Amino acid sequence: MEGDPTGGEGPSEVSHPLVGHLAPDFTLVNQEGESITLSDLQGGPVLLVFTPCVFSPTCSDELQDILNSEKLRKLRAVRILVVSCDSKHVLKEWSELHHYQDDLLSDFWPHGEVARWYGIFNPHRGIAIRASFLIAPDGVVRWDVVHAPDDPRDVDDYVTAIREL
Repeated sequence: MEGDPTGGEGPSEVSHPLVGHLAPDFTLVNQEGESITLSDLQGGPVLLVFTPCVFSPTCSDELQDILNSEKLRKLRAVRILVVSCDSKHVLKEWSELHHYQDDLLSDFWPHGEVARWYGIFNPHRGIAIRASFLIAPDGVVRWDVVHAPDDPRDVDDYVTAIREL
């Protein structure tokens, strides 16, 4: 993992507690109110992208980079799930404004529960830390990355990790 999961500004050495283990299973609602269960998606890779707040400039730019990435679109065998502690109503508004078609999942209530399971909930700010997990078709976490709140992730890192899967 890269960055400081406590929400600090600089990088720190952090272990990879989930890499090599089954991803914690969950069911969350997407921006349309549909329930999505992670274990139902086994059989194909899943890119799980936790984002602090979809309407913040950094998060919004990151999600648009995912939406507009030709390289990532060519690897569409991977299912992209974005998770935020925002409500499904906020996620719906953002997806309509930006014509975003992938699932935006609400970890609103119990607040940040799934982010806690993944070890990336910041209780002082009430948001998920900027983190991503690549889950193999067998449900095992194979790659992860964590960034500071204002440090966007690079879509090319996703492409590289997916290709190495």
